[in-house]
Amino acid sequence: MSAVLRDSGAPRFSGQVAVVTGAARSIGLALAETLAREGASVAMADVNADELHVQAERLAKLYGARTIAVAGDLSQEAAAKTLLERTQESLGTTSILINNAGGGVILPFLSHTPETLRTTIDRNLWTVLWCTRAFLPGMRSQRYGRIVNLGADSVRNGLADHAAYNAAKGGVHALTSGLAREFATEGITVNTVAPCAVNSGELARFQREKPQVVERFLSVIPMGRAAEVDEVTSMVSYLASREASFITGQVISVNGGSTML
Repeated sequence: MSAVLRDSGAPRFSGQVAVVTGAARSIGLALAETLAREGASVAMADVNADELHVQAERLAKLYGARTIAVAGDLSQEAAAKTLLERTQESLGTTSILINNAGGGVILPFLSHTPETLRTTIDRNLWTVLWCTRAFLPGMRSQRYGRIVNLGADSVRNGLADHAAYNAAKGGVHALTSGLAREFATEGITVNTVAPCAVNSGELARFQREKPQVVERFLSVIPMGRAAEVDEVTSMVSYLASREASFITGQVISVNGGSTML
């Protein structure tokens, strides 16, 4: 399919249906808001049902967008199928999937328990696998789709206490290249945005509880600071757009220079 140039008179995502996981707060909420503001109908998913519904209603009122809130644990196949069904019933066929749901249990490797290891893999890898598997057939049928995953720059720089988290996010990075090649001729692109530390509520919690750990996280970033949320979401939004039609299979770091090629 040839590249589709953006009509400067229309919102970037006008007429498209987007799904954002982990959408109740932080990067996921910012992405849902960007998509709604720029014309998309947005299905928002998260395990936090109360906050999710509040935010979906807020975006609908603020931007006149069609939004739905679908609460559930997306590390379970049934929840991903429910998200697909609800989205199709309420909004139509999805053309954009943002796999943002995650959250690491950041510990020295030998401090992990079987439960924390499973939680880390479930949150960060199984959510991506089940949601991608659910939404790919619809994209394939319309021969168009944008899948953007949230990865982690720590996979590349070996950040302290991130071994288990990197095992999960490294799986996401590898899935990206495999799917990108498999669906490259079907109008579907698959990419990952890999942030470093992001100035979010989670980082603020770490700063309060483990300031020395945060100092280590920031010490590997040449710019000397965490990324702002909008510095991450701007790259995700671009990769989710029609303009990014010739970019696929990439893991793009938004990292202040903490890894460089």
